Amino acid sequence: MSLLIPDTGLLFWMALSFGIVFFVLAKFGFPVIIGAVEKRSSYIEKALEDARVAEEKLATLGKQAEDILAKAHGERSVLISEAHEIKNKIVGEAKDAAEAEARKRLSRAAAEIEETRSKALGRLREQVADISVKIAGKVIEKELQGDEKQLKLINRLLDEEIVNKA
Repeated sequence: MSLLIPDTGLLFWMALSFGIVFFVLAKFGFPVIIGAVEKRSSYIEKALEDARVAEEKLATLGKQAEDILAKAHGERSVLISEAHEIKNKIVGEAKDAAEAEARKRLSRAAAEIEETRSKALGRLREQVADISVKIAGKVIEKELQGDEKQLKLINRLLDEEIVNKA
């Protein structure tokens, strides 16, 4: 008997063994294997579907994130422009207040200068009057050294006074 050419009896028992093993596998093994393969296939399909859904959600979230960022940039621009407006308003108010204070101080200083000038002119007039009176007193004293001159001066002053009142 050669190893390459089997005997018919051996062939019969090999075919019968193969048939029994095939029958047992077909009855009990293949359904379990096919079920496991189908279960694995459905798991893979579900995982792929979940991955596709997750990718869509990620794309949606990315779009939402971009929208939120764009909105935040817009709000930031609005806030910055409002801050600039408030700053300009505050600076303008401060300028106006400073100008008002400067005008008030200038008017106070001008009033003080005018008052000081008036006082100085008053004192100057008083001093001029005092000097004039002293000079006039000395001139009159010199001119009125005689009785005759004094009488002439008194008569002339009386005449002038009478003419001025009349």
